[in-house]
Amino acid sequence: MKLINKILVITLASVSSLCFADVSVIVNSANNDAIDAKLIKKIYLGKAKSFPSGNKVKVFSLSSSQPDTADFRKKALKKSNSKFKSYWSKLAFTGKGTPAKEFDSAAEVIEAVKKTPNAIGFINSNDVVPEVKVVKKY
Repeated sequence: MKLINKILVITLASVSSLCFADVSVIVNSANNDAIDAKLIKKIYLGKAKSFPSGNKVKVFSLSSSQPDTADFRKKALKKSNSKFKSYWSKLAFTGKGTPAKEFDSAAEVIEAVKKTPNAIGFINSNDVVPEVKVVKKY
């Protein structure tokens, strides 16, 4: 019985750590810009279109249906998915911005960031690979 309880506790601890994983903002490994939470928010809200070096930023995102997307928008942008979509609908309609290119998986975001020198994206922290640079965790 004690063995079963230990297995149950270990299993629950493992599952809970997966459920509460951080979201990591990643950039191309060659990017040496200083990127903080304030700049990340400006980039994802279309208020900043380039990195501090002056290089135009290419913004990538997981699709809106992904739980990590809702988590990122809530923590980093202080917006729910619906408020974020409404915000970008207005910007796109007035021609003042283009929303991030969306991908269905972390692997696709990673691949796009690896191939694009001036890219930024976000993924679940459990999916981070050494070929990209983490600039912020939420």
